[in-house]
Amino acid sequence: MRGVNRVMLIGNLGKDPDVQHLEGNIAVAKFPLATTETFKDRTGKLVSQTEWHTVVLWRGLAELAQKYLHKSSLVYIEGRLRTRSWDDKDGNRKFATEVVGDNLIMLDKRMDGSATGSEGGGIEGMGGDMPMGDPSESLPF
Repeated sequence: MRGVNRVMLIGNLGKDPDVQHLEGNIAVAKFPLATTETFKDRTGKLVSQTEWHTVVLWRGLAELAQKYLHKSSLVYIEGRLRTRSWDDKDGNRKFATEVVGDNLIMLDKRMDGSATGSEGGGIEGMGGDMPMGDPSESLPF
């Protein structure tokens, strides 16, 4: 039996993408993404619950994120979860779970009033794969 590792998120960037270029000029972008769920509690009061996700984009998607995304941008991200580990300066083992995106659609409204979604304004599947090598190797940030 095979497993499925797919994540689909719609949320807002918590800050501008941090873009680095690795050896071979491979671009990698990293940014926090907030997803907020609103529901009514037992008393009927509206409650909002926000989850923060770390998103990592590679190559072409990283470059497009750098060019078009900014703090508060509304985006759809599709990808997979990846957990990496490293030892900190004191020798303690650290872990981080990230969403490695391989599909990005910008959902912000444009100035002409239309959304930049799948009707020509979206950015989809443009080089989001991680380069070959050890998937647990540390990112530069």
